[in-house]
Amino acid sequence: MEWSTVELQKEQQFISLLHRRLDTLRERAETAVDAVARPSGTGHQARIERDVSIAEHSARLSALNAVETGLCFGRLDMRDGARHHIGRIGIREDDAERTPLLVDWRAPVARPFYLATGHEPMGLARRRHITTEGRVVTALHDEILDLGDATRTGHEDPGGDAVLLAALGAARTGRMADIVRTIQAEQDRVIRAPRHGVLVVEGGPGTGKTAVALHRAAFLLYAHREQLARRAVLVVGPNPAFLGYIGEVLPSLGETGVLLATVAELFPGVRADGADTPAAARVKGRAEMAEVLARAVRDRQTLPETVPDIDFEAAGTVPEAALEIDHGQYGTLLLHREMAYEARDRARATGLPHNLARPHFAFRIIDALTAQLADCLGADPYGGPNLLGPDDLAQLGKEIAVSAEVHAAVELLWPSLTPERLVAELLAEPERQLPEHEAALIRRTAGPWTPADVPLLDEAAELLGVDDSAERAAAEAERQERIAYAQGVLDLSEGSRTYEYEDEESELLAAHDVIDAERMAERHDEADRRSAAERAAADRTWAFGHIIVDEAQELSAMAWRLLMRRCPTRSMTLVGDPAQTGDGAGPASWEEILRPYVGDRWRLTRLGVNYRTPAEIMAVAAAVLRESRPGFEPPRSVRSTGVPPRIERAEPAGRLAETVLAAVARETSADGRLAVIAPRELHGRLAPLQGPVDLSRAVVLLEPREAKGLEFDSVIVVEPALLGAGDLYVALTRATRRLTVVHTGEPPPALAPAG
Repeated sequence: MEWSTVELQKEQQFISLLHRRLDTLRERAETAVDAVARPSGTGHQARIERDVSIAEHSARLSALNAVETGLCFGRLDMRDGARHHIGRIGIREDDAERTPLLVDWRAPVARPFYLATGHEPMGLARRRHITTEGRVVTALHDEILDLGDATRTGHEDPGGDAVLLAALGAARTGRMADIVRTIQAEQDRVIRAPRHGVLVVEGGPGTGKTAVALHRAAFLLYAHREQLARRAVLVVGPNPAFLGYIGEVLPSLGETGVLLATVAELFPGVRADGADTPAAARVKGRAEMAEVLARAVRDRQTLPETVPDIDFEAAGTVPEAALEIDHGQYGTLLLHREMAYEARDRARATGLPHNLARPHFAFRIIDALTAQLADCLGADPYGGPNLLGPDDLAQLGKEIAVSAEVHAAVELLWPSLTPERLVAELLAEPERQLPEHEAALIRRTAGPWTPADVPLLDEAAELLGVDDSAERAAAEAERQERIAYAQGVLDLSEGSRTYEYEDEESELLAAHDVIDAERMAERHDEADRRSAAERAAADRTWAFGHIIVDEAQELSAMAWRLLMRRCPTRSMTLVGDPAQTGDGAGPASWEEILRPYVGDRWRLTRLGVNYRTPAEIMAVAAAVLRESRPGFEPPRSVRSTGVPPRIERAEPAGRLAETVLAAVARETSADGRLAVIAPRELHGRLAPLQGPVDLSRAVVLLEPREAKGLEFDSVIVVEPALLGAGDLYVALTRATRRLTVVHTGEPPPALAPAG
């Protein structure tokens, strides 16, 4: 029997063993879920513990199911004779002390699989790539790193690139696949970089920035499980279609507890599905909007105005402005401007957000009005001291504090505000805070929230705060009740103790010997059964353990303020490409983004190899960008298809749609996914292609910014002259095989020679 057949059989036997072990683990998880689901107690705590256990075992089961495909993909043969199979997760036999059957790709021992070279073999004699379909081994590729080893298996891959090139050339499915089998050395260094601080990963189209970022999330969760599982990892993407595209990567690596979201989804309770014009988004995204909102808050902390329609000159005096407050049988109280001014200063001096400072304002007003009323009611006609005693003053204060008219006056001068109300009022009358030309761009009196509104809402929430004192008081009262109940239980247990010898200390431990009432109450408190990611999604103030931002060059200054609040430790990974910037609100440089938050304490690394875009397409895309950036150098493409881009003119111009549809018909005759990328204003003319953005469809119609981070087998770019340089560069670099450009007028000069 040939070596090649023997090796395939050996690996097949081992893969079968792994999957049997995986099945056993899954059966145990299923059994555990079934066991804890059966009633084992009727108490409140028993139900809580049962629910928590079900959630934990169900999460484990989901992770085990997700790694089924491609469970084991490699083997390391060490020079010392040891062998390690590498896979998506680690699997041990029942005896945890033994060497693992399967080593997790993130473990240190697995790193030579990605880094070893003939020059630096890292102790390896051979590196084997194992290809499977389901549970069947279909191919082996061996790389020899110890040239002194004469053993040959018949599966040697002289170039060592067969697995990578096969993955790059495979047809796309509409979902991003993980690259765990083909991580390259420059990518591995980014994935395993230290967690702390801000790491910026810059790279052109096809360099694997997104895949690297997702694998970094999986690695960090593996290396820092205790910290990050508790605080969660947030992955921020540019749009919902992109999040759907990458949604299967982390589960395939055994990680299901990461929150994927756009910036527009990071304000709980708000659905931002409206749209701004690019100019309006630029205005809303400027850093100056933080001060605009702060001024809007201060403007709502008002004072009584001068009473109108009175001829004060004729009266010979100008009375101080005041609010008249009807106080029933006691007549009218006057809330003078001076009172409000002093109360406002005291409230602002606390440094608290608007809503949290409001009680301080109200207390000062109540005190001032109480003193005013006391002066009226208790004045001695003969000029002596006030006739009211302390009890009388206290009673007057209580009556004023509960007066609806007083509360209305406080609300008028220092209203209780929500972020939604503040931002809506700002957008309805922006000319109160902005120059007219900017105000005209963002003025809106109705309609849905937009993604650019969300950072404004978040900023407003920071300025306003939430006065949750009543909720906290109620929660504390409930906690004290639980503690009192727990103490009663402990007292009963103490009373039931019996001692065989009264004069000798008992060696038996009672309940109160090992737990006090407060801890007992906490253990019986209602448990939050949501995962950390689920709790984070519902909590605007959640502090994440690590944040990964894709297409980071697109975010506005206000969006960065939102994200930095979500990560006080500044443990972040930012990936992007300044050459692909299409949003006018995006910053000019990484330094501009980071300097206000971390100074110069950030690291930059670049990925320089393009694994997606064939050299023929990349050459055209780079030429387009050089028209506006003469010194631009693109990432180096690792492959060539021999198929240059196809440039087609629609003649006459009215036949644009017919020309595009003909190109679609031609491209869909081949395998794979096709994207038609056109300016938004042309989508109506391409009606047969319109529909929801569903990347599982064979053909999808997108605008350039919807295509960011995505890849397709074939791409048709429509009317390139209508696209900005950054957007056109993005559109041209989405294809992995074929590119067609359809135009009516003159295309950009860089595209003309290919016609």
